[in-house]
Amino acid sequence: MIEIKLDNNEFLRQFEVIVNGSLARIEYAEQERKIFLTKIIIPREIYSKEFEESFIKKTFEFISNKNLRVVPTSPKIASFVRRNKSYKSLLPVGIKL
Repeated sequence: MIEIKLDNNEFLRQFEVIVNGSLARIEYAEQERKIFLTKIIIPREIYSKEFEESFIKKTFEFISNKNLRVVPTSPKIASFVRRNKSYKSLLPVGIKL
């Protein structure tokens, strides 16, 4: 896994990682102990599948440590959860992917 320093920018409601001067982000909305991951944006110059997976995993670790539930509304993040069954425990009751 790639080493990532994740920042939670609460003002802009996004998780951020800066790599080689480029900003990758996962936008979110939070309500009632749930965090809705709405969009993932990784600039082309730093994109790799390995980086994307590491970024999402780091974000899920952060959310898990805050005892929140995850609602992945972004297709890429929903696909990640389907491939990585261990993260399904972070989904709220009744959400199936």
